[in-house]
Amino acid sequence: MSDLEGFRSEVRAWLEANCPAEMRKPVRDEGDVYWGGRNASFKSDAQKQWFEACRDKGYTVPEWPKEYGGAGLTGAEGKVLRQEMARIDARPPLSSFGIWMLGPALLQFGTEGQKQRFLTEIANGEIRWCQGYSEPGSGSDLVSMQTYGEDKGDHWVVNGQKIWTSYADEADWIFCLVRTDKENKYQGITFMLFDMAGEGVSTKPIKLISGNSPFCETFMDDVKVPKSYGEDIPAYVGEINRGWDVAKYLLGHEREMISGAGGGDRTSAIGAAVKRNVGEIDPVLRAELAMFDVDALAYSAMGEKFLDEMKAGKGHPAQPNMMKYVGTELNKRRHELMMAAGGSRALEWESEDTSGGKPARNWLRTKANSIEGGTSEVMLNVIAKRILDLPGA
Repeated sequence: MSDLEGFRSEVRAWLEANCPAEMRKPVRDEGDVYWGGRNASFKSDAQKQWFEACRDKGYTVPEWPKEYGGAGLTGAEGKVLRQEMARIDARPPLSSFGIWMLGPALLQFGTEGQKQRFLTEIANGEIRWCQGYSEPGSGSDLVSMQTYGEDKGDHWVVNGQKIWTSYADEADWIFCLVRTDKENKYQGITFMLFDMAGEGVSTKPIKLISGNSPFCETFMDDVKVPKSYGEDIPAYVGEINRGWDVAKYLLGHEREMISGAGGGDRTSAIGAAVKRNVGEIDPVLRAELAMFDVDALAYSAMGEKFLDEMKAGKGHPAQPNMMKYVGTELNKRRHELMMAAGGSRALEWESEDTSGGKPARNWLRTKANSIEGGTSEVMLNVIAKRILDLPGA
């Protein structure tokens, strides 16, 4: 404990010296989030300063090994860093599907060459990834996917369509599930990595009820994917036709990300914030806000417990399903309460006073939380079967 307290003191001093005041404020819009990538730009000098300081320290991916751009922190040290960043409301220096999803899969299944190249690029904010999983008609039943890669010896020719590809129009590369054996439903899928700028890859944004378009359709028409990008850098993770193993592992990390287990304010206490913004509120709503705050704190404690168990090798493989279900349902409750507290003003859609209808648009966006990454109904089925050991229907 004395070592951890010493580390905490070091972290506090480092944050005080390196985190600009502008980076200690809540995220207000998409521009406040830095995603990296070959076409990335910084919104402000402070955002650039904060990212570069964390990158150089290894704090964009603090628990990754130093040889791949991380800081090599232990699980306990990583927890202290998260706590200290939360204490000053520090924004994440880099947001990335590479950090949340692909990175853990590469650490588990990747070759040394893949780790040296892709993990380092992710940690340094040099590459932005998107995820090619769902297809029209293949969402919860993901293994029914039809995107097909025809083996041409030293490369595949990939044809098919993905849907709900978050920020595909902004991404540099995609990690994509491709069927490479039509005879085997589960052992006929390969987890491929390829450039979104390649010939035959195109995207089309999907406009949501919120008015925003974070999701895209992604089309692959005779896309040539090489078997390798260099020595010990195959264009697939794991084994050919065994990509479902990688896909399942990655889904656990995706569900943790969607649930908010990785940080942020999706499920943080809101009672005090609502009172500051709205003023006096009626007793019934005040009681509901208090109940939410208690549940959010309990959820946070559960998340820390699960993370500790996972890092100690004692986690249950279905715990991410619990986090995903509870976290997304909490986030929906959070925005319902914020809309209730905001009254008619919260329903406004376009004025500068509400930053272009941000409360209403964010509330509508949460409706997708219980669908993306596995529906709440599917999560409950997994919890019933794998954690509660209930009999099947």
